[in-house]
Amino acid sequence: MAVWNKEIECMPREKMEELQLKRLKETLEYVYEHSPLYRGKFDAVGFKPGDLTKLEDIRKLPFTSKEDFRANYPFGMFSAPMDKVIRLHASSGTTGKLTVVGLTRKDMEIWTELLARMISMTGVDSSDVTQIAFGYGLFTGAHGLQYGMERVGATVIPISGGNSEKQLMVMKDFGTTTLVSTPTYALHLGEVALNMGINPREDLKVRIGLFGGEAFSEEYRKQIEEMWGMLATDNYGLSEAGGPGFAGECHLINGQHVAEDYYITEIINPQTLEPVKPGEKGEVVITTLCREAIPVIRYRSKDISSITYEPCECGRTTARISKLAGRTDDMMVIRGVNVFPSQIESVLMNIEGLSPHYQIIRYNKGYLEDIEIQVEVSEKIFSDNYGEIEAIERRLSQQLYKTLSLNPKLKFVEPFSLERSAGKAKRVIDLRNQEKQEG
Repeated sequence: MAVWNKEIECMPREKMEELQLKRLKETLEYVYEHSPLYRGKFDAVGFKPGDLTKLEDIRKLPFTSKEDFRANYPFGMFSAPMDKVIRLHASSGTTGKLTVVGLTRKDMEIWTELLARMISMTGVDSSDVTQIAFGYGLFTGAHGLQYGMERVGATVIPISGGNSEKQLMVMKDFGTTTLVSTPTYALHLGEVALNMGINPREDLKVRIGLFGGEAFSEEYRKQIEEMWGMLATDNYGLSEAGGPGFAGECHLINGQHVAEDYYITEIINPQTLEPVKPGEKGEVVITTLCREAIPVIRYRSKDISSITYEPCECGRTTARISKLAGRTDDMMVIRGVNVFPSQIESVLMNIEGLSPHYQIIRYNKGYLEDIEIQVEVSEKIFSDNYGEIEAIERRLSQQLYKTLSLNPKLKFVEPFSLERSAGKAKRVIDLRNQEKQEG
């Protein structure tokens, strides 16, 4: 049973914008009446909900940031009374405080519908058996994907993360056809399978992967697809804006379709805060529509992407955002050059003999910042002669220089020496503050 709302997902652009404007007006009236936070924000810039007459007027509104969630911990962001909130979720905070979000019964119904749509785009239907290897708990991802899968009619195995040998036993014995996890865990699971004598392509039935929780490059996608023989799809959401369901790829892998009837997406220049043109990269800014518990207005995600309004060949007319290129707070300035981890990953994935497991170490070199890239080499290369390792290092250095105009320090490490995780991979290790404290 596919859940494809063709009336919405194939709606002409003019009609979609009319719907968005109507719902945005209602949302602004709602938050002005029910949220002291937003009433204060609007009053501070002299804005009243009635001042919005066209979609472009959204630019008159102030931004919301993660700092707002931290400053209003735990429930200061809520616009609905707690007796109407039936679910609480949270993401981990860097300051020790959680970023808390909630859902009313209506919010839960909309969330389930959006996830069912997103899942159906990939080709998953009621004939599938889905293994959810996200960690459960306060994280929105596992629960959300379970509700969506059940709405589609798929059989769900809520196994959670970790215990890879058990995951593979269940996958084989239960006939899993769909895997939900982080992309790094999918590759790790494939490695464990091969070491157990299981060929993921031939011995397992997984045909579609729905991956989220972290950005990954096209090269990383190819590695997963080659290892598993599956269609590896990417989806994007963040807890502050409702978790997964905001955007996801269809089976054509042609950008991530945004659920525009419930979200308005802007792409801005993170320095000037002005909108960029369709197709240009910038920071994703999200406004929720029809959300009761925690509506967010112009939430700055810090994620970098671009947007297109061209209809997709799948038949959907909804806007699509490109694969995330990184985060504004992930950008490193190395000897005057802007560097994103995603650029480094793309190079590493194209060098034969290297594994997809790596870490970037940030450290101070005098008054400047520098990086060391640690990457695992394949078992065959590691046990082979030193000359071949030197040749790979030369190729990697050349490709990194072409991409970054830099020659970062490289360190090849033995297979399985870098930490694996069922959750988000920790790609960047920042030693700069540690060095200052020790100094």
